[in-house]
Amino acid sequence: MGIGVYFTLPLGSSGTFLPVKGPPTIMATVAFHGVTKLFPGGDKAAVDHLDLHIDDGEFLVLVGPSGCGKSTSLRMLAGLEDVDKGTIAIGGNDVTEFQPKDRDIAMVFQNYALYPHMTVGENMGFGLRIAGEDKAEIKRRVQDAARILDLTKFLDRKPKALSGGQRQRVAMGRAIVRKPQVFLMDEPLSNLDAKLRVQTRAQISALQRRLATTTVYVTHDQVEAMTMGDRVAVLKDGVLQQCDTPRRMYEHPNNVFVAGFIGSPAMNLLELPLVDGGVSFGGSVVPVPRAAIAGIGEHSVTLGVRPEDLAITTGSGLDVTIDVVEELGADAYVYGQADIHGRRQPIVVRADGRIPPKRGEVITLSYAAERTHLFSTVSGERLVD
Repeated sequence: MGIGVYFTLPLGSSGTFLPVKGPPTIMATVAFHGVTKLFPGGDKAAVDHLDLHIDDGEFLVLVGPSGCGKSTSLRMLAGLEDVDKGTIAIGGNDVTEFQPKDRDIAMVFQNYALYPHMTVGENMGFGLRIAGEDKAEIKRRVQDAARILDLTKFLDRKPKALSGGQRQRVAMGRAIVRKPQVFLMDEPLSNLDAKLRVQTRAQISALQRRLATTTVYVTHDQVEAMTMGDRVAVLKDGVLQQCDTPRRMYEHPNNVFVAGFIGSPAMNLLELPLVDGGVSFGGSVVPVPRAAIAGIGEHSVTLGVRPEDLAITTGSGLDVTIDVVEELGADAYVYGQADIHGRRQPIVVRADGRIPPKRGEVITLSYAAERTHLFSTVSGERLVD
């Protein structure tokens, strides 16, 4: 397509977005088919048989801990890393062997670089000028992008005269004017402070939906993933664990890893013994369908229950000794230890921040039975759908 990779930045923290004018942005599907990447000297694949389809105009977030293969997957899509096995397609076309410049994408990294001797307008139009676009067309596209990003009054200024947030919007505009099929973003908010991260992720989401450009976004921050993505793909050790909507992933994690990774604070995962009718939770029994545990050959299962689905009670339940109380205003997160059949297991519960319990206190917890999750202690896979 001749558009190429462009290195740029996410949206800044200020400015008002205007409706997009002109012809719609070209959209494209993205598909990984059995993609594998093994780095020299490695004993296991950095990305292992990745199968993933991303729809036209979709905002998909790749999330996982450091070293899980999310950035490697993005770099293979960009053409910056070779694919050892499998294929990658953009817009239905196999681009596995394409050079980065021929993939019609714009890539967004943590860091950015504007040419200090060029004006904002010149920076934004530089890629088009290199591509040989007509001057009038370059001017029109730059002005359109400047209106979207509220940068019109800055077009004749040099980058040194702008704030950091404004420079970020200039770099984003530099990508927008190229009208790529796909935006790729690799941890673009990592260098921002907490408040700016919240503002910026909302602005990136709003802009992506207005441009309707297919976007693949990489982050290690599961809160970022849950608040920004149409769908979220969770990776661990190079293997895709689950790809679903944020709500579905929160309510129906496929395995222990996803259950513990998605949600803040993380889901409580307690290994509990099987008893008649279910598993023992304090003084009560969590019912488990016989079909769920038939033939698994285990004497215990892992019960998952989120901090917000536990409640402090004066009745029967699980006794917990409080270690730490985090007071956050309206809410408080209470961290403690529970003695479960001779084993001390950590547990966290969300409590009323106006009347939080005290450190060292023993509290009793009940649970919302309809919102518990059961997993195999051996495989980690979900037992009940």
